[in-house]
Amino acid sequence: MADLFLSPLKRCYEFNQIIENIKDGKGPLHVHGLVQSQKAHFSAALFKYSGIKQGLIIAHSELEAKRIYEDIRFYAGEAAAYMPCSDIFFYSMEARDRNEESKRIDVLRRLSKGEKIIIVSSIDNLMRKYVPKSVFLDSIIEINSSSIIDVERISRSLAALGYERESKVEGIGQFSVRGGIIDIFSPGFENPVRIELFGDEIDSMRSFDAISQKSIEKITSVTIAPAREVIYNPSVGLGTAAEIPETAGLSEELAGKMDKLSQGIYFEGIENHIDYIYDKPDTLLDYMGAASLVLMNEPERVLQRQRNYAGEFAEIFVASLERGEASKEQGNLLFGMDRIQECFEDKRLLMLATLPKDVEGFEKAAAYSFSAREVPSFGGKTEMAAGEIKFLKEKGHSVLISIGSPDKAKGLQEMLSAHSIEASVTSNREYSMRPSQVVISPGDISSGFSYLDCAFTLITDTEILGAHKKSFQKKKIRSKNARQIESFMELEIGDYVVHESHGIGKYEGMKQLVVGDMTKDYLRIVYSAGDSLYVPTDQFDKVQKYIGGEGEKVRLSKLGTSEWNKAKAKAQKAVEEMAKELIELYARREGMKGYQFGEDTPWQFEFENLFPHEETQDQKRAIEEVKKDMESDGIMDRLICGDVGYGKTEVAIRAVFKACMDSKQVAVLVPTTILAQQHYNTFRERFEKFPIRVEVLSRFKTGKEQSHIADDIRRGLVDVVIGTHRLLSDDIKFKDLGLLVIDEEQRFGVKHKEKIKSLKSSVDVLAMSATPIPRTLHMSLTGIRDMSIIEEPPEERHPVLTFVVEAKESIIADAIEREISRGGQVFFVYNRVGGIEDMAAKIKKLVPSARIDLGHGQMNARQLENVMMRFLQKETDVLVCTTIIETGMDIANANTMIVFDADKMGLSQLYQLRGRVGRSSRQGYAYLVYEKDKMLTEISEKRLKAIKEFTEFGSGFKIAMRDLEIRGAGNLLGSQQHGHMSAIGYDLYVKMLSDAIRRLKGEEVRPEIDTEIELKLNAYIPQDYIQDELAKIEIYKKIASIESREEMYEVEEEIEDRFSDIPVPVRTLIMTAYVKSLGKKMGVKAIKHHNEKIYIEPYYMFKPKEEKEDYKLITEIAMVMEKMLQ
Repeated sequence: MADLFLSPLKRCYEFNQIIENIKDGKGPLHVHGLVQSQKAHFSAALFKYSGIKQGLIIAHSELEAKRIYEDIRFYAGEAAAYMPCSDIFFYSMEARDRNEESKRIDVLRRLSKGEKIIIVSSIDNLMRKYVPKSVFLDSIIEINSSSIIDVERISRSLAALGYERESKVEGIGQFSVRGGIIDIFSPGFENPVRIELFGDEIDSMRSFDAISQKSIEKITSVTIAPAREVIYNPSVGLGTAAEIPETAGLSEELAGKMDKLSQGIYFEGIENHIDYIYDKPDTLLDYMGAASLVLMNEPERVLQRQRNYAGEFAEIFVASLERGEASKEQGNLLFGMDRIQECFEDKRLLMLATLPKDVEGFEKAAAYSFSAREVPSFGGKTEMAAGEIKFLKEKGHSVLISIGSPDKAKGLQEMLSAHSIEASVTSNREYSMRPSQVVISPGDISSGFSYLDCAFTLITDTEILGAHKKSFQKKKIRSKNARQIESFMELEIGDYVVHESHGIGKYEGMKQLVVGDMTKDYLRIVYSAGDSLYVPTDQFDKVQKYIGGEGEKVRLSKLGTSEWNKAKAKAQKAVEEMAKELIELYARREGMKGYQFGEDTPWQFEFENLFPHEETQDQKRAIEEVKKDMESDGIMDRLICGDVGYGKTEVAIRAVFKACMDSKQVAVLVPTTILAQQHYNTFRERFEKFPIRVEVLSRFKTGKEQSHIADDIRRGLVDVVIGTHRLLSDDIKFKDLGLLVIDEEQRFGVKHKEKIKSLKSSVDVLAMSATPIPRTLHMSLTGIRDMSIIEEPPEERHPVLTFVVEAKESIIADAIEREISRGGQVFFVYNRVGGIEDMAAKIKKLVPSARIDLGHGQMNARQLENVMMRFLQKETDVLVCTTIIETGMDIANANTMIVFDADKMGLSQLYQLRGRVGRSSRQGYAYLVYEKDKMLTEISEKRLKAIKEFTEFGSGFKIAMRDLEIRGAGNLLGSQQHGHMSAIGYDLYVKMLSDAIRRLKGEEVRPEIDTEIELKLNAYIPQDYIQDELAKIEIYKKIASIESREEMYEVEEEIEDRFSDIPVPVRTLIMTAYVKSLGKKMGVKAIKHHNEKIYIEPYYMFKPKEEKEDYKLITEIAMVMEKMLQ
């Protein structure tokens, strides 16, 4: 079968010879002459046409491995896999990110099962020791629709394979059992799997969403891999395969690990003790079938790295041994080159080198040389590109152009046609090319190359445009109508809650009470003076988790007093005034006319094509909305909201470019000098191919330079000026200002905000904010404040590897030294200004060679900016600072962060801090450090547990997001509203604001009538149906918020999906909630059962058809009420 990208190589004599030799088992084969970007293409073609099922490409570094993988996955599709290597840490860890380990486990599973796979990995991985393949293979659990499942036995098996049992599965390596339902999240899965049993037979199997917990699609079989790379040997049972040394003389930490090994208990870092568990561990190569194909890319560099890695490991090991963190046996954790070469003997080995050189220790069976070259870059100059393509056609070359998307392919076809070059456009990979033919096809390849031997040239967008546009890996997009995460889902005993009618209290758990012969669940809320309130389940929608400002003291309300109603009335008044102000401001702007920008110019298209990434859907929508605003005759006032790194700046850059194309000036206003400098660098870089003059106005410019720039702005010689509040000074006058971009407006002072307001009245304004806005607030502000929300994250380059560790000097020193040794920088977050200088001195003592600087909020702005500037210019290795770096700092070279006393910080703070590292092509590391020996407060204990779960499984992410949203709400609505938000809680505040805006817009807002249900019904969730209290509250909350029959069916479907067949008391409860929602719509005060009659007050009374059980009775009431509504 032809392959548009790979088949042209079959015209090449040398290539066909290599294929023959591989099939005949000759080797090692030496191949040289290929350019860097060609190697992934050549390797993919070798795998395809040699017919070999499993292969490995060995790179000399992780970065190189990733680069090859990015290209090879385009050619080979799902057969390609990248296997990351883990760092060796001898010290103990409480928790660490499981994603990288999950990728490695999935590769081992695919290899051991004999699946088709091409692995790209660094030499480091070949030196690591793995569980014997036979043990790994025996540990895989295969389940299909005809399997018989013993719940107890599978639970024991999963625990033995390193899975952790939880009440709800949220992350890789977890499982849960609820009655006849088993949920499992195995490494390599995109989503966890739910198995529903009928007795011991499988009733159904399906994948489900870990966040919403709802099923996605049915499946017929599933393969469960071990949850950890190193598992205890099942044939030995608990205990180990090797003698555990006496713990006498070992450090307490190491002795604890040895104790766990002897008992078969899993712990973080168990892979570093593999020699105690297995006498003969395997290499990665042992997992591959005989006659697999192994390609060594640049063998000399690979072998050099092998020697360096062995030396680095020896140094770390000796230091750890001296500190008592490692045992003697761990000195043999890596395989040497002799063991790796043994494994090459039954493989097909091929050496890929740029230059023809012999490789020591690898006798060549044959050598092949290719004539190849790179394609020159045309930097967006179409005439140059057309000239090169014509030259290649004349030489008989098949020219294949790979470009980002079908739309861009069509555009390029038209461009070539204008230069009299005929080109075909196809997405068909089975298309056959002819000599001298030009074909354009969508693709994602880093750069182009030419095979002179077989007259084939591949050109990519890197050469055509001067930038490689990375295609966006499609992620699962969650349905927009999926219910928002309820704040209730995270409710724990001791949390503060708000009852709409009674105020702020403390949640003290759930209680099941039997009143008469009726069983019901109640929430117990304790108020000031110890008074308790029992809230029945049908009123759960009136209770929200209290969320105010971070770290504020909460005052409990008093039951039976008017203070709560006073607080609500005060907030209501403020909310109405604010809503009125918002609507009036919007109406004023609507009535004003502004400059109407023209449609996009050809330069705009060219400029946008130079963006090196594929835009996310949210970004595309935001860009369209901004352009539409600019092209209208109104005055734009749009807010772009999105998390750090989600691509807001690119949206602004395109608006700025568009304004410049209409010869308008642009001012970009930012809160700090550092941010001004960073934006200046970004804008300069993006505009360098176009005649746009960008300047920065900040205190880093001399007085003379500043007045020169101000003069040029006045004369219209500066197109874009970026600056702090300096731009608001009286001496800055624009000749023709058309657009004002404001970054993080909430961070400007009152005086500056007034000046911004006066500027806003006449020019288009685009504001940006890094704190997300709650959807509820966004919806209520629709039609009042133009907002573009960017919720979709860009393609993850490298997720930040996160570790939770004890605060030990050796750990801190090791983390800093590792980062500095790879030429990077470190953020050390210490959030106490009082002891920050002592901490900096301590770090200097630990790592004497490191250049250390201090930064905190009590410094004046100038001092702080100097510190940040030194760090930005790489004059500092370690920046010891408070959480001032939480927002707005973008330093690509800082890729390690150590957060001291992490247990004292909220998840949202840690989430934002962690976002400061890993922002380049390098792997980012975050160490969340806590002091073990100090007494942890109950809150810290709880927080540490949440941090561990967040680190290992990504769970708790929704708490972090919710905290950030509240901050976003505060930023958007202004500080004066903050007090009211704290007084009545965030959820109630937003509800009030939403209602006030709707009323002012002229929409009907009915006063809420709370229909009382006075029926003798057993409507509750039995303890044996949902045992976990958190899950139970979550379901009660969902039931209480039912507002239609459709929602009732949705909730029933979800409950049945998650917890199996619904018992009668739960069905009764659901139908009661629906009846209550009908009552609200009709204005019914109460529904009562009295003297065998049902009273729907004040409208109607009827006698049920016969004496019925609870569910039938409530269903009949629902039907009667539905008829009344018709």
